[in-house]
Formats: sequence, C-alpha cells, structure tokens
Amino acid sequence: MSGAFPWRLPIIAAPMAGGPSTLALVEAVGRAGGLGFVPGGYLPPAAFDELLDHADALGVPYGANLFHPTRQTGDPGAIAAYARQLQPLADEFGATLGDPIWSDDDYAQKVEVVARHRPAAVSITFGNPTAADVDAIRSGSGALVAVTVTSAEEATAAAAVGADLLVVQGAEAGGHRGIHDDDPAHPFGAPLTPVAVLLAEITAVTSVPLIAAGGIMDGAAIASAIRLGAAAAQLGTAFLCTDEAGTSAPHRAALLDRRYPGTVVTRAFSGRPARGLANEFAADHADAPPGYPEIHYLTKPLRGAAMAAGSAAVPSLWAGTNWRAVTTGPAAELVARLAAELDREL
Repeated sequence: MSGAFPWRLPIIAAPMAGGPSTLALVEAVGRAGGLGFVPGGYLPPAAFDELLDHADALGVPYGANLFHPTRQTGDPGAIAAYARQLQPLADEFGATLGDPIWSDDDYAQKVEVVARHRPAAVSITFGNPTAADVDAIRSGSGALVAVTVTSAEEATAAAAVGADLLVVQGAEAGGHRGIHDDDPAHPFGAPLTPVAVLLAEITAVTSVPLIAAGGIMDGAAIASAIRLGAAAAQLGTAFLCTDEAGTSAPHRAALLDRRYPGTVVTRAFSGRPARGLANEFAADHADAPPGYPEIHYLTKPLRGAAMAAGSAAVPSLWAGTNWRAVTTGPAAELVARLAAELDREL
C-alpha cells in the first residue's frame, strides 16, 4: 500500500456526510498513517471549497467525496402522502417539514472545486462519473479517483471511465447504499451482496485496485479483505464514536448503550436505501416511498429537531452490521490498534 498510494496504511476512514466526518477526524487519521475523507455531500460549493482550503493546510494526505447526481424517481403524490403521515410527529417536535426538492448536489461545481485543491484521493458515490470528470479531477488536483461500486457491472463501468480505485461497498455497510441505479421497485434498491462475494466477483472482471467497505471493524477483517484481493479497507462505523468524530450525542448513545436490536436497510429517512440502527422511526415507516434526495430534504428538519431534543427515536442512526464492536477514544489509537491487528494477521 505505502509504495502505491500517498498514505502509509491500508486504512481509510469513510466519508460520513452530515456531521461525523470532521477536519479533526481527517487530521487524526492522516497523522496516524491512514486516509480520512472530507465529505462534500449536502454542502454548498463555496462551503466545500472553504473546507478543502483548511484540509489542504493540515499537512496530511486526505480524501474528498462527491455525491453523483441520482435519477429523479420519486412520485410527487407518494411523497406528499408521506409528508402528511409525518406531520403529527413534526408537530410533536415543533418542526416544519422541509421542501421535498430534487437536487444534483451541485455536482459539476464540486468537481471544479476539488480540481482546485490537493486531495490525495477523490471518491464519487451514487453513480459513475464521466471520463471527462475523471480527467478534470486528476489533472487539476493530482488526486487518485475512486468510484464506489456495489456490483461487477458497476465496477466494469467505473474502470472503463478511468477510475484509479474502486470502493467495493458490501451490503454490511452503514449509511446510504452506493448503488448507481436505485430501482424504486426493489426494497433495497438492488440485491444485498456481502463484501466478500463482491470482492470475488469484481476481481474477476477488473485489475483496478479495490478498497473493501462494509462491516469492517478490526484488523482481522481488514486482513481478510486483503486476502480476498483488496488493497485497503474503508471503515465508517468504527470511527463514529472516536473523540474527533462529529457524531451527535443521541447517535453515540444509541451505539454505545445497545438500545436497538440491530440494523435495517430503509428508505424512511432519505428516500434512498440506507443501513442504520432499527430505531422507532425506521420501524414505523418501513413503507416509506422512494425519492432521493426529496425525502432527505423533507425529513431533515424533523430529524434535526429530534436530535436537538436528545431523541434517538427519530434521527437517522447510520451504522453497519457489526456496529456492536464500536469503541470510544482517540482516532489515532483506533488506527494504531487496527494496524497492529493487521500486522498480526498478515
């Protein structure tokens, strides 16, 4: 790993938009030898630009993440009916439901933003960039371009546009599924395939270096992924309760006190399949309609109001399947432990 990429360890802290991924976390992971990511999702281009100015000044390798635009699949009538269903809960928390708009998350402008900065890697989630996007990012920033994939077909398409790395996201991963084409008729957008199976399928169709993601919490799991053909592993849930993470207090508490029995893949929070703790909101709205990012914007004020009230019952509590192994403490200590465990395994 150290000979091929501008960071020392095959350990990556996943981009976690909406708060958990902070500059402090990026710096701590980078100084410990891994790679932390600055998420660009949901940020205005100017705010993302400013954040990357600060990341450039950290003096450590870092990554930047972009949301690729999604197809507009939401049915306005179904989304309006969902809003009516949520209104009593919004009233309970004194929240005004948001405007369920579709947005491309200013993707084209953010491609221009990352090209002006110096990330070591730029990852793209939810879709496949064009070859022109890849060239613009690589020529402007010098970054390696990574594309999140969830199938051999997506991997082949990403390799064809010149991706330097493929983030192979298994069904175990917390947060949004990185599927390129969310099938609104499928409860999970696409079949749920474990990361070990995906690694086998994808190594058979491409030689592009792979980053394994999904349910990885310790050095033994990283070693297993490497033995299956990955060059590195990306961990998100493992970093949620580190000191530097911006994870909310209700989210941390729900992870650490084990109050929910497990995780569930649901559209309830954003209209796109995502894995999180099976809290009351996920259970009560298992039949939520598709429509991303419209439903994300619809529920955002409600989720924020509940979080401000200290409630874990309503916010999205993203977590992978092995969330019970989450630990607290400095991120550097977590990276050091992962590296030591990995050394013992390989």
